[in-house]
Amino acid sequence: MATDLLKTFVQMCNYLQDPRHVARFQKVCGVKGTFPVKPSEPDRAESEPESPVLRKRGPDSSVVNGAAGDAKGMQGDITAGPDFPSVDPDTTRAKPLRKNSLTGDVGQEFLIHNKFLFYLFTFGTELGNEMFFIVFFPFLFWNIDALVSRRLIVVWAWNLFVGQSTKDMVRWSRPASPPVVKVEVFYNSEYSMPSTHAMTGTAIPFCLFMLTYGRWQYSFLFGFSVALSWSVLVCVSRVYMGMHSILEVITGFLYSLLILAFFHPLLETIDSFYMTDRFAPLVIIVSHVSLGLVAFSLDSWSTSRGDTAQALGTGVGAAIGTHVNYQLGLLLDPQLSSLPLTLPPISFSLVFLSLLRFVIGVAVILVTRMVMKAVTIPSLCRLFGLPTDDVRQARQHMKVELPYRYIVYSVVGFSCVSVVPLFFKIFSLA
Repeated sequence: MATDLLKTFVQMCNYLQDPRHVARFQKVCGVKGTFPVKPSEPDRAESEPESPVLRKRGPDSSVVNGAAGDAKGMQGDITAGPDFPSVDPDTTRAKPLRKNSLTGDVGQEFLIHNKFLFYLFTFGTELGNEMFFIVFFPFLFWNIDALVSRRLIVVWAWNLFVGQSTKDMVRWSRPASPPVVKVEVFYNSEYSMPSTHAMTGTAIPFCLFMLTYGRWQYSFLFGFSVALSWSVLVCVSRVYMGMHSILEVITGFLYSLLILAFFHPLLETIDSFYMTDRFAPLVIIVSHVSLGLVAFSLDSWSTSRGDTAQALGTGVGAAIGTHVNYQLGLLLDPQLSSLPLTLPPISFSLVFLSLLRFVIGVAVILVTRMVMKAVTIPSLCRLFGLPTDDVRQARQHMKVELPYRYIVYSVVGFSCVSVVPLFFKIFSLA
Protein backbone atom coordinates (compact mmCIF):
# COMPACT_ATOMS: atom_id res chain seq x y z
CA MET A 1 0.00 0.00 0.00
CA ALA A 2 2.75 2.45 1.02
CA THR A 3 4.74 1.53 -2.08
CA ASP A 4 1.74 2.20 -4.33
CA LEU A 5 1.16 5.58 -2.70
CA LEU A 6 4.81 6.51 -3.13
CA LYS A 7 4.74 5.44 -6.75
CA THR A 8 1.60 7.49 -7.38
CA PHE A 9 3.19 10.50 -5.66
CA VAL A 10 6.33 10.25 -7.80
CA GLN A 11 4.25 9.92 -10.97
CA MET A 12 2.24 13.00 -9.99
CA CYS A 13 5.44 14.96 -9.32
CA ASN A 14 6.87 13.92 -12.70
CA TYR A 15 3.64 15.00 -14.36
CA LEU A 16 3.64 18.42 -12.69
CA GLN A 17 7.33 18.89 -13.50
CA ASP A 18 6.80 18.32 -17.24
CA PRO A 19 7.84 21.52 -19.10
CA ARG A 20 5.14 20.92 -21.73
CA HIS A 21 2.51 22.04 -19.20
CA VAL A 22 4.38 25.34 -18.85
CA ALA A 23 4.47 25.70 -22.63
CA ARG A 24 0.74 24.98 -22.92
CA PHE A 25 -0.07 27.55 -20.24
CA GLN A 26 2.06 30.14 -22.04
CA LYS A 27 0.26 29.39 -25.29
CA VAL A 28 -3.14 29.84 -23.63
CA CYS A 29 -1.91 33.19 -22.24
CA GLY A 30 -0.82 34.37 -25.68
CA VAL A 31 2.93 33.75 -25.55
CA LYS A 32 4.50 32.20 -28.63
CA GLY A 33 8.13 31.26 -29.08
CA THR A 34 10.26 31.85 -32.16
CA PHE A 35 12.24 28.65 -31.99
CA PRO A 36 14.07 27.70 -35.21
CA VAL A 37 12.68 24.40 -36.51
CA LYS A 38 15.12 21.75 -37.64
CA PRO A 39 13.68 19.78 -40.58
CA SER A 40 15.33 16.55 -39.48
CA GLU A 41 13.73 16.52 -36.04
CA PRO A 42 10.80 18.95 -35.97
CA ASP A 43 9.00 17.39 -33.03
CA ARG A 44 11.95 16.41 -30.89
CA ALA A 45 11.13 18.81 -28.03
CA GLU A 46 7.55 17.55 -27.84
CA SER A 47 8.16 13.85 -28.39
CA GLU A 48 11.22 13.41 -26.19
CA PRO A 49 10.87 15.67 -23.14
CA GLU A 50 13.74 15.56 -20.71
CA SER A 51 13.12 13.62 -17.52
CA PRO A 52 12.25 16.24 -14.92
CA VAL A 53 13.48 14.25 -11.95
CA LEU A 54 16.91 13.64 -13.48
CA ARG A 55 17.19 17.18 -14.83
CA LYS A 56 20.17 18.26 -12.73
CA ARG A 57 23.04 20.52 -13.58
CA GLY A 58 26.61 19.37 -13.17
CA PRO A 59 29.14 21.46 -11.25
CA ASP A 60 30.88 22.73 -14.39
CA SER A 61 27.93 23.08 -16.71
CA SER A 62 25.56 25.95 -17.31
CA VAL A 63 21.93 26.01 -18.22
CA VAL A 64 21.12 28.12 -21.23
CA ASN A 65 17.50 28.96 -22.08
CA GLY A 66 16.27 26.34 -19.66
CA ALA A 67 18.36 23.36 -20.74
CA ALA A 68 22.03 22.58 -20.98
CA GLY A 69 23.23 23.17 -24.50
CA ASP A 70 24.34 25.58 -27.19
CA ALA A 71 22.95 29.08 -26.81
CA LYS A 72 23.66 30.25 -30.36
CA GLY A 73 20.67 28.55 -31.92
CA MET A 74 18.37 30.16 -29.37
CA GLN A 75 19.16 33.76 -30.20
CA GLY A 76 18.63 36.21 -33.04
CA ASP A 77 15.70 38.03 -34.49
CA ILE A 78 13.13 36.28 -36.63
CA THR A 79 11.91 37.19 -40.05
CA ALA A 80 8.76 36.31 -41.88
CA GLY A 81 8.89 32.98 -43.67
CA PRO A 82 7.31 29.54 -43.74
CA ASP A 83 8.24 28.90 -40.11
CA PHE A 84 7.57 32.45 -38.87
CA PRO A 85 4.63 34.04 -40.70
CA SER A 86 3.97 37.74 -40.68
CA VAL A 87 2.89 39.10 -37.33
CA ASP A 88 -0.65 40.50 -37.10
CA PRO A 89 -1.14 44.05 -35.81
CA ASP A 90 -2.37 42.87 -32.38
CA THR A 91 0.81 40.89 -31.76
CA THR A 92 3.92 42.39 -30.18
CA ARG A 93 7.46 41.18 -30.62
CA ALA A 94 9.39 41.29 -27.35
CA LYS A 95 12.57 40.16 -25.63
CA PRO A 96 13.32 39.56 -21.93
CA LEU A 97 13.64 42.84 -20.04
CA ARG A 98 16.94 41.90 -18.40
CA LYS A 99 19.81 39.79 -19.69
CA ASN A 100 21.03 36.63 -17.97
CA SER A 101 22.80 37.58 -14.75
CA LEU A 102 25.59 35.03 -15.22
CA THR A 103 26.09 34.52 -18.97
CA GLY A 104 24.98 37.91 -20.29
CA ASP A 105 22.58 36.16 -22.71
CA VAL A 106 19.87 38.60 -23.82
CA GLY A 107 17.38 35.83 -24.57
CA GLN A 108 15.35 34.97 -27.64
CA GLU A 109 12.62 37.06 -29.20
CA PHE A 110 9.06 35.92 -28.56
CA LEU A 111 5.58 36.99 -29.60
CA ILE A 112 2.93 38.44 -27.26
CA HIS A 113 -0.71 38.04 -28.30
CA ASN A 114 -2.19 39.21 -24.99
CA LYS A 115 -0.58 42.43 -23.77
CA PHE A 116 -2.73 42.66 -20.64
CA LEU A 117 -1.52 39.29 -19.32
CA PHE A 118 2.05 40.14 -20.28
CA TYR A 119 2.02 43.33 -18.21
CA LEU A 120 0.06 41.70 -15.39
CA PHE A 121 2.48 38.82 -14.97
CA THR A 122 5.51 41.07 -15.46
CA PHE A 123 4.21 43.10 -12.53
CA GLY A 124 3.59 39.88 -10.59
CA THR A 125 7.11 38.61 -11.05
CA GLU A 126 8.55 42.01 -10.05
CA LEU A 127 6.84 41.58 -6.68
CA GLY A 128 9.61 39.09 -5.87
CA ASN A 129 12.56 41.13 -7.15
CA GLU A 130 15.04 43.37 -5.33
CA MET A 131 13.60 46.72 -6.40
CA PHE A 132 10.16 45.89 -5.01
CA PHE A 133 11.55 45.18 -1.55
CA ILE A 134 13.68 48.35 -1.67
CA VAL A 135 10.40 50.22 -2.16
CA PHE A 136 7.94 48.15 -0.09
CA PHE A 137 9.72 47.67 3.25
CA PRO A 138 10.81 51.32 3.65
CA PHE A 139 7.37 52.67 2.69
CA LEU A 140 5.74 50.37 5.21
CA PHE A 141 8.30 51.30 7.88
CA TRP A 142 8.22 55.08 7.40
CA ASN A 143 4.53 55.63 6.69
CA ILE A 144 2.40 52.84 8.10
CA ASP A 145 3.76 50.43 10.73
CA ALA A 146 7.43 50.08 11.69
CA LEU A 147 6.82 47.01 13.85
CA VAL A 148 5.20 45.09 11.02
CA SER A 149 7.93 46.09 8.58
CA ARG A 150 10.86 44.97 10.73
CA ARG A 151 9.20 41.62 11.49
CA LEU A 152 8.48 41.10 7.79
CA ILE A 153 12.19 41.61 7.07
CA VAL A 154 13.01 38.75 9.46
CA VAL A 155 10.62 36.41 7.63
CA TRP A 156 11.88 37.57 4.21
CA ALA A 157 15.54 36.93 5.09
CA TRP A 158 14.93 33.47 6.53
CA ASN A 159 12.60 32.55 3.70
CA LEU A 160 15.22 33.35 1.06
CA PHE A 161 17.94 31.56 3.01
CA VAL A 162 15.95 28.34 3.38
CA GLY A 163 14.65 28.45 -0.19
CA GLN A 164 18.01 29.13 -1.81
CA SER A 165 19.78 26.53 0.31
CA THR A 166 17.16 23.98 -0.74
CA LYS A 167 17.72 24.90 -4.40
CA ASP A 168 21.44 24.28 -4.04
CA MET A 169 20.84 20.86 -2.53
CA VAL A 170 18.16 19.70 -4.99
CA ARG A 171 19.91 21.22 -8.05
CA TRP A 172 17.17 21.05 -10.65
CA SER A 173 17.62 23.21 -13.72
CA ARG A 174 14.98 25.49 -15.22
CA PRO A 175 12.24 24.15 -17.50
CA ALA A 176 13.65 23.08 -20.88
CA SER A 177 13.42 25.51 -23.79
CA PRO A 178 11.98 24.52 -26.20
CA PRO A 179 9.13 23.82 -25.58
CA VAL A 180 9.06 26.54 -22.88
CA VAL A 181 9.36 30.18 -23.99
CA LYS A 182 11.79 32.16 -21.85
CA VAL A 183 9.95 35.40 -21.22
CA GLU A 184 12.56 36.06 -18.52
CA VAL A 185 16.22 34.96 -18.56
CA PHE A 186 17.75 36.88 -15.64
CA TYR A 187 17.80 33.85 -13.32
CA ASN A 188 17.76 31.27 -16.11
CA SER A 189 21.19 29.77 -15.40
CA GLU A 190 20.37 29.01 -11.79
CA TYR A 191 18.61 26.20 -10.00
CA SER A 192 14.84 26.24 -9.78
CA MET A 193 13.48 23.88 -7.11
CA PRO A 194 11.67 25.33 -5.18
CA SER A 195 10.60 28.69 -6.60
CA THR A 196 11.92 31.35 -4.21
CA HIS A 197 9.72 33.92 -5.97
CA ALA A 198 6.72 31.78 -5.02
CA MET A 199 8.11 31.49 -1.49
CA THR A 200 8.57 35.22 -0.92
CA GLY A 201 5.38 35.96 -2.86
CA THR A 202 3.54 33.77 -0.36
CA ALA A 203 5.42 34.53 2.86
CA ILE A 204 5.29 38.32 2.61
CA PRO A 205 1.54 38.84 1.93
CA PHE A 206 0.38 36.13 4.34
CA CYS A 207 2.77 37.25 7.07
CA LEU A 208 1.62 40.82 6.49
CA PHE A 209 -1.97 39.62 6.88
CA MET A 210 -1.17 37.65 10.06
CA LEU A 211 0.73 40.57 11.61
CA THR A 212 -1.85 43.24 10.82
CA TYR A 213 -5.15 41.43 11.33
CA GLY A 214 -6.39 42.49 14.76
CA ARG A 215 -3.68 45.17 14.93
CA TRP A 216 -5.32 47.19 12.16
CA GLN A 217 -9.03 47.49 11.63
CA TYR A 218 -10.20 45.62 8.52
CA SER A 219 -12.25 42.53 7.78
CA PHE A 220 -10.75 39.05 7.71
CA LEU A 221 -12.16 38.38 4.24
CA PHE A 222 -10.55 41.52 2.80
CA GLY A 223 -7.12 40.78 4.28
CA PHE A 224 -7.14 37.12 3.29
CA SER A 225 -8.33 37.92 -0.24
CA VAL A 226 -5.53 40.46 -0.76
CA ALA A 227 -2.89 38.03 0.57
CA LEU A 228 -4.16 35.15 -1.56
CA SER A 229 -4.45 37.27 -4.71
CA TRP A 230 -0.91 38.61 -4.21
CA SER A 231 0.46 35.11 -3.72
CA VAL A 232 -1.38 33.59 -6.69
CA LEU A 233 -0.25 36.43 -8.98
CA VAL A 234 3.41 35.91 -8.11
CA CYS A 235 3.21 32.11 -8.33
CA VAL A 236 1.40 32.04 -11.69
CA SER A 237 3.73 34.70 -13.09
CA ARG A 238 6.72 32.39 -12.64
CA VAL A 239 5.09 29.76 -14.83
CA TYR A 240 4.13 32.42 -17.39
CA MET A 241 7.74 33.66 -17.47
CA GLY A 242 8.97 30.13 -18.20
CA MET A 243 11.14 30.14 -15.07
CA HIS A 244 9.43 27.36 -13.12
CA SER A 245 7.38 24.24 -13.58
CA ILE A 246 4.02 23.83 -11.88
CA LEU A 247 5.59 21.47 -9.33
CA GLU A 248 8.29 23.98 -8.38
CA VAL A 249 5.74 26.74 -7.83
CA ILE A 250 3.43 24.52 -5.75
CA THR A 251 6.41 23.36 -3.70
CA GLY A 252 7.52 26.95 -3.10
CA PHE A 253 4.01 27.94 -2.01
CA LEU A 254 3.64 25.06 0.47
CA TYR A 255 7.24 25.32 1.68
CA SER A 256 6.74 28.98 2.46
CA LEU A 257 3.59 28.30 4.46
CA LEU A 258 5.51 25.71 6.48
CA ILE A 259 8.32 28.18 7.22
CA LEU A 260 5.78 30.87 8.11
CA ALA A 261 3.96 28.50 10.48
CA PHE A 262 7.28 27.92 12.27
CA PHE A 263 8.47 31.53 12.42
CA HIS A 264 5.28 33.50 13.05
CA PRO A 265 4.91 32.44 16.71
CA LEU A 266 8.58 33.39 17.29
CA LEU A 267 8.51 36.86 15.72
CA GLU A 268 7.56 38.69 18.91
CA THR A 269 10.33 36.93 20.86
CA ILE A 270 12.90 37.65 18.14
CA ASP A 271 11.85 41.30 17.91
CA SER A 272 12.03 41.70 21.70
CA PHE A 273 15.49 40.12 21.78
CA TYR A 274 16.75 42.44 19.04
CA MET A 275 15.54 45.48 20.99
CA THR A 276 16.46 44.69 24.59
CA ASP A 277 19.33 42.21 24.87
CA ARG A 278 22.74 43.81 25.25
CA PHE A 279 24.39 40.98 23.30
CA ALA A 280 21.87 41.24 20.47
CA PRO A 281 24.19 43.02 17.97
CA LEU A 282 26.87 40.34 18.37
CA VAL A 283 24.36 37.50 18.06
CA ILE A 284 22.74 39.16 15.03
CA ILE A 285 26.03 39.56 13.15
CA VAL A 286 27.41 36.10 13.97
CA SER A 287 24.17 34.26 13.18
CA HIS A 288 23.49 36.01 9.88
CA VAL A 289 27.08 35.76 8.64
CA SER A 290 27.13 32.06 9.56
CA LEU A 291 23.96 31.48 7.58
CA GLY A 292 25.52 33.26 4.60
CA LEU A 293 28.63 31.07 4.78
CA VAL A 294 26.42 27.97 4.79
CA ALA A 295 24.42 29.20 1.79
CA PHE A 296 27.53 30.13 -0.20
CA SER A 297 29.34 26.87 0.49
CA LEU A 298 26.59 24.67 -1.00
CA ASP A 299 27.42 25.47 -4.63
CA SER A 300 29.14 27.94 -6.95
CA TRP A 301 28.24 31.64 -7.02
CA SER A 302 24.99 32.76 -8.57
CA THR A 303 22.85 35.88 -8.53
CA SER A 304 20.12 34.30 -6.44
CA ARG A 305 22.73 33.17 -3.93
CA GLY A 306 23.90 36.75 -3.79
CA ASP A 307 20.27 37.78 -3.24
CA THR A 308 20.22 35.51 -0.18
CA ALA A 309 23.27 37.24 1.27
CA GLN A 310 21.65 40.55 0.41
CA ALA A 311 18.51 39.64 2.36
CA LEU A 312 20.59 38.43 5.31
CA GLY A 313 22.68 41.60 5.20
CA THR A 314 19.54 43.73 5.15
CA GLY A 315 18.28 41.71 8.11
CA VAL A 316 21.50 42.43 10.01
CA GLY A 317 21.25 46.17 9.40
CA ALA A 318 17.54 46.37 10.22
CA ALA A 319 17.98 44.33 13.42
CA ILE A 320 20.91 46.44 14.65
CA GLY A 321 18.99 49.58 13.72
CA THR A 322 16.06 48.31 15.80
CA HIS A 323 18.42 47.74 18.76
CA VAL A 324 19.93 51.22 18.44
CA ASN A 325 16.52 52.89 18.13
CA TYR A 326 15.23 51.14 21.24
CA GLN A 327 18.33 51.90 23.30
CA LEU A 328 18.18 55.58 22.33
CA GLY A 329 14.45 55.84 22.96
CA LEU A 330 13.67 56.46 19.28
CA LEU A 331 11.51 53.38 18.79
CA LEU A 332 7.97 54.43 19.62
CA ASP A 333 5.56 51.61 18.77
CA PRO A 334 1.90 52.34 19.57
CA GLN A 335 0.62 51.20 22.95
CA LEU A 336 -1.44 48.03 23.09
CA SER A 337 -4.34 50.07 24.45
CA SER A 338 -4.53 51.97 21.16
CA LEU A 339 -5.18 48.83 19.11
CA PRO A 340 -6.73 48.21 16.69
CA LEU A 341 -5.18 50.97 14.62
CA THR A 342 -7.15 52.76 11.94
CA LEU A 343 -5.95 54.66 8.92
CA PRO A 344 -6.31 58.43 9.35
CA PRO A 345 -8.60 60.32 6.97
CA ILE A 346 -6.97 60.72 3.57
CA SER A 347 -6.04 64.32 2.96
CA PHE A 348 -3.73 66.22 0.65
CA SER A 349 -1.29 67.00 3.46
CA LEU A 350 -1.16 63.35 4.56
CA VAL A 351 -0.51 62.08 1.02
CA PHE A 352 2.06 64.81 0.36
CA LEU A 353 3.94 64.14 3.60
CA SER A 354 3.94 60.37 3.02
CA LEU A 355 5.24 60.75 -0.53
CA LEU A 356 7.83 63.29 0.61
CA ARG A 357 9.13 60.93 3.29
CA PHE A 358 9.18 58.08 0.81
CA VAL A 359 10.99 59.98 -1.95
CA ILE A 360 13.60 61.46 0.41
CA GLY A 361 14.10 58.17 2.23
CA VAL A 362 14.49 56.07 -0.93
CA ALA A 363 16.86 58.68 -2.35
CA VAL A 364 19.01 58.39 0.79
CA ILE A 365 18.97 54.59 0.54
CA LEU A 366 19.84 54.52 -3.17
CA VAL A 367 22.67 57.01 -2.71
CA THR A 368 23.94 55.01 0.27
CA ARG A 369 23.80 51.82 -1.78
CA MET A 370 25.58 53.43 -4.73
CA VAL A 371 28.38 54.90 -2.60
CA MET A 372 28.89 51.73 -0.57
CA LYS A 373 28.96 49.61 -3.72
CA ALA A 374 31.50 51.91 -5.40
CA VAL A 375 33.76 51.76 -2.34
CA THR A 376 33.32 48.15 -1.21
CA ILE A 377 33.95 46.11 -4.38
CA PRO A 378 37.28 47.76 -5.40
CA SER A 379 38.46 47.62 -1.77
CA LEU A 380 37.70 43.90 -1.51
CA CYS A 381 39.37 43.23 -4.86
CA ARG A 382 42.54 44.99 -3.72
CA LEU A 383 42.41 43.19 -0.38
CA PHE A 384 42.29 39.75 -2.04
CA GLY A 385 44.58 40.59 -4.97
CA LEU A 386 41.89 40.39 -7.66
CA PRO A 387 41.67 42.62 -10.76
CA THR A 388 39.23 45.50 -10.42
CA ASP A 389 38.47 45.94 -14.13
CA ASP A 390 35.92 43.09 -14.32
CA VAL A 391 33.34 43.51 -11.57
CA ARG A 392 31.18 40.58 -12.78
CA GLN A 393 34.13 38.18 -12.63
CA ALA A 394 35.34 39.49 -9.28
CA ARG A 395 31.91 39.04 -7.73
CA GLN A 396 31.89 35.35 -8.63
CA HIS A 397 34.38 34.84 -5.81
CA MET A 398 32.69 34.15 -2.48
CA LYS A 399 35.38 36.13 -0.65
CA VAL A 400 34.28 39.23 -2.59
CA GLU A 401 30.55 38.69 -3.06
CA LEU A 402 29.71 37.63 0.50
CA PRO A 403 31.31 40.60 2.34
CA TYR A 404 30.16 42.97 -0.41
CA ARG A 405 26.52 41.97 -0.01
CA TYR A 406 26.70 42.00 3.78
CA ILE A 407 28.51 45.31 4.11
CA VAL A 408 26.45 47.22 1.55
CA TYR A 409 23.01 45.92 2.50
CA SER A 410 23.59 45.94 6.25
CA VAL A 411 24.33 49.66 5.89
CA VAL A 412 21.22 50.03 3.70
CA GLY A 413 19.08 48.18 6.26
CA PHE A 414 20.49 50.25 9.13
CA SER A 415 19.88 53.46 7.19
CA CYS A 416 16.27 52.47 6.51
CA VAL A 417 15.47 51.63 10.13
CA SER A 418 17.59 54.13 12.06
CA VAL A 419 19.25 56.87 9.98
CA VAL A 420 16.34 57.92 7.76
CA PRO A 421 13.75 58.08 10.62
CA LEU A 422 16.25 60.18 12.62
CA PHE A 423 16.57 62.47 9.62
CA PHE A 424 12.77 62.74 9.47
CA LYS A 425 12.63 63.63 13.16
CA ILE A 426 15.30 66.32 12.88
CA PHE A 427 13.51 68.00 9.97
CA SER A 428 10.01 67.53 11.44
CA LEU A 429 8.90 65.04 8.79
CA ALA A 430 8.03 62.23 11.21
